[in-house]
Formats: sequence, C-alpha cells, structure tokens
Amino acid sequence: MTEQEEEAFLTPVKIIEPQDKLPDFSVADLPPNLQATVKELGWGELMPVQRKTIPYMLQGRDMLIQSKTGSGKTGAFLLPLLQVIVPEHESPQALILVPTRELAQQVHKEIEKLTKGTNIRSCAVFGGVGFDAQIHAFRKGVHIIVATPGRLLDHAQRGNIDFNSIRDLVMDEADEMLGMGFYPDMQRVRKYLPKQISCTMFSATIPQTVKSLSREFQRPNADFLSLSYDQVIAKNLEHRYYASDAMGKDSLLIKILEWENPDSCMIFCNMKKDVAYLEQVLGDYGLPVKALSGDISQSERERVLGLFRDKKLKYLICTDVAARGIDVTHVTHVIVYDHPGDHEVYVHRSGRTARAGRSGLAISLITPVEEIEIQKTAADFSINFIKMPPINDEELASKVRQRAEVVLERERRMLSQKQNERMRRYIPMVEELSQNSEGKELLAYLIDKTAFGG
Repeated sequence: MTEQEEEAFLTPVKIIEPQDKLPDFSVADLPPNLQATVKELGWGELMPVQRKTIPYMLQGRDMLIQSKTGSGKTGAFLLPLLQVIVPEHESPQALILVPTRELAQQVHKEIEKLTKGTNIRSCAVFGGVGFDAQIHAFRKGVHIIVATPGRLLDHAQRGNIDFNSIRDLVMDEADEMLGMGFYPDMQRVRKYLPKQISCTMFSATIPQTVKSLSREFQRPNADFLSLSYDQVIAKNLEHRYYASDAMGKDSLLIKILEWENPDSCMIFCNMKKDVAYLEQVLGDYGLPVKALSGDISQSERERVLGLFRDKKLKYLICTDVAARGIDVTHVTHVIVYDHPGDHEVYVHRSGRTARAGRSGLAISLITPVEEIEIQKTAADFSINFIKMPPINDEELASKVRQRAEVVLERERRMLSQKQNERMRRYIPMVEELSQNSEGKELLAYLIDKTAFGG
C-alpha cells in the first residue's frame, strides 16, 4: 500500500461524535510499555477508530461505535482495556463477546501480541473443542476472556467462571450479536454480569434494531460514535451489476468468473440452498470453489477458511451469517449473487474487498425485480452502480485463450535449457495430434489443465 493509499484509507469521510466529545488519543499517550509494544509491532499512528474510541473507553463511558471491517476496531478496544487491567488481580476483568470461533481466535492472537512480556493473561472460549484447556486457563487466573456466547454460557452454567470482577464488556460484530440467532443467548449472558459494567459495542452496520437492543446492555447515557468511510470505499471499490433472468444466473456467474479471473473472490447468496447449489455447479465446471454455510461441520469450516486465507482457494461461496468473523484482506472481488433485502447488508458484503487501500470490484447479478432494490441501495448509500453490457461469448472465448497463452508462455520462459530439450521431443507428437479432432481435444485439455489451474 502506498503512503497516499494508506492515508486515504485511514481518513473517514464523515465522523459523528458525542456532543461532549473527548480529545483524540495518540500513540504518545499510551503507557511506555504499551507504546514500545505497538511500535515493535509496526503500528505507526493510531487509526481513526482507535484515536476516537480509546478516550471514551478509558473513562468507562458506554459507546455504540460504527466503523467498517478492517478499520482497526480490534485495536480500538484492546488498547484501552490493556491500560486498565490490574495484573495482580487474577480474576476476569474484561469480557469480549464475538459471534464466531474464528473471530475469537483472531482477537485472542492480537491480545497475545500486545501483552507479550507482561503478566496479563487471556483465553479464547468457544465451542467445538473440549472444556479442559479453557477450565485450566480459568483456574490459573485470566484477566481477559474472548468468547462466543454459547460456550460462555456452558461455562457459566457449570460455575467455571467468576463474573463478579468484570468491569468492561465489549461486543464485536454487534449487529450479529444482537440478531435473532444470538439474541436469546445474549440475554442469558447479561444475567451473569455485574449491574455496573462498561459496555462498548462495535459494528460495521448499525440497523435500527441494534440501536434499540443495545439499550438492554448499555446504561441510559450511552453515546454513539460513527466513522463513515463511504467515499473512500467508492474511490477504491467499483460497483457493477449485470442484468440477468432468474434462471440464467448460474451461467452468467460462470461467465463473470471467467471474464474477471479474480485472484480471490467471495460469492454471497441469501439462502443456504443456493450456496450448496452453486458449489455443485461451479465445482462441476472445474472451478476451485468451496462453500460455507451452517450445514458444514466445524472442522470442515476451519479447513475451508484455512485454504482461503492461505490463498490456496480462489472462490468462497457463503451466506452472510457463515461469513461472520472472516477477516481476509486479499479479496479482490465480491460477487452478490442475490441482492439482499436489507440494503446495509450489501454495504457489508461489498466491504469485504477494497480493504486497507487496495482496489476491488463488487459485482451484482440483478433480475428485473432486484433492479428496483439496487436502485434503492444506490440512493440510500450514494453508490454509483455501473450497469455492464452482456458478456459476448466470442469475446469471452478470445479473452480466455489469450490468458492461457500468457500463462503458457510464462511457464515456458522458466524452463532451463535441458527442460527445453526435453519439451521439444513432443513437437512431432503435437503435429500428429493436431491432424485429427480427437488429438485436438487432447491438446485443448492439456492447455486448459495448465492454464486454468485444474
């Protein structure tokens, strides 16, 4: 990322602060040991959400904070928490609630980096694994707990956790935490927490339901802080859409993927059944694709996420719920297979690409009925959607052939002299195969296998 790109990403377009706003925080304001740690980790200046949030958390003020994924939210709540933790008091003092196991692990890793060389201990609490290691951490003494609500309740009901010393509650992905899936568990968690507790909520999108339900967890004087990056997103992210009939979306999706040839792509569907269907269709076509939905096992989910994070998997199909907690910065394309009914969800989906100054493409497949909704989304969020012309089959075939030629030429340039000698032994065979249709198909298969990556 260039300096100019980083500066653009770090500068929100619009900031809404409380009436009695506090001065911004800086790295120089951190305690010396934490200041040295963040510098060692390569953190230059604090990001806007960190500069704005830290003073309120240090004062113990309840806050509802809107800031997009990838903007530095984790540091925004960890840096103030680490300044108020009392290491000598070995009971839990801060509770961070997140919707997924992956996000719990991610936040816990950040805590470990920031607390290296200190006596502050933390643990990640989530399901799908045994209880013993988590219970051992509690008994040893832990200051910060990062947890998913379900497993936290399991421990609470067994009497494994002492909640009495918790002073700070943080909810990450608050829109999901207060959604119908988690809300009943969140109500039960609240009953275990002390009455007087500071509560800070973070979310990329804050629908009215979140604002309403947040009052159940925050004190009446809770404040709102919003950092809008809309224009920065618009600068780095291009929004396109293709018109499609409902029955032809799957074929159009394949054409788009072949035309774009994305390095890393997330494909969003509204329904789990469509996720499974598209995985089958794209897989049959030979595309390197996997799916995430609520129907797969935890071990398979972790395996798929690992492949995607390590760039060993190009295409990931998912629902919005299944995509929670995935923090991948290398996504080049987002494809919205179904336009969501909630227009804020579109903003969240498209925000998976063009992160941290990178550019990206968000491409929607829109039926005539959905065209009305996309126009509303454009109006609500000042998004300039570009309507793309239909993909011409001949132009697509030519583009794919040219791409294959470039790949093969690049591979050939890397051959050593001896490898070139070995390769030339097959020239007579190529000439022979090109004389009949069966042989041509065999050659086409070899080109496709090499260039397409099958």
